[in-house]
Amino acid sequence: MGVIGKRKNKKFGYEARYYKNDSEGSPFQMQPKFDKYRKTIGGNSGMKNKFKSAWEELKSNPDKSANRRILIIVSVLILIFLFIIEFDLSIFLNS
Repeated sequence: MGVIGKRKNKKFGYEARYYKNDSEGSPFQMQPKFDKYRKTIGGNSGMKNKFKSAWEELKSNPDKSANRRILIIVSVLILIFLFIIEFDLSIFLNS
C-alpha cells in the first residue's frame, strides 16, 4: 500500500545460455496446447455467446466417440452423486 500507487510485478524473461533460436517462438513460452484448434477461444463476450460457440463446436466435432465418452462419464458421475445423497431412484420405475 504505497502512497503513490501500486507496485508493478517484476517480469522474468528466461533465456537458455546455449540455446540457438532457429525457429519461431521460445520453447519456454507457456501456451495452451489446443487453443489454435478451438473456436471458443477468442473475443466472445457474454455468457450466452460463449455457450452458443461451445455448443456449435460440440456439434461440429467429428469425433463422435469422444462426445459419447464424455456423456457416459457425466452420467456415471451423476449416478454416483445421487447414490451418495441417497436419492430414491425407484420413482423412475413403473412398478
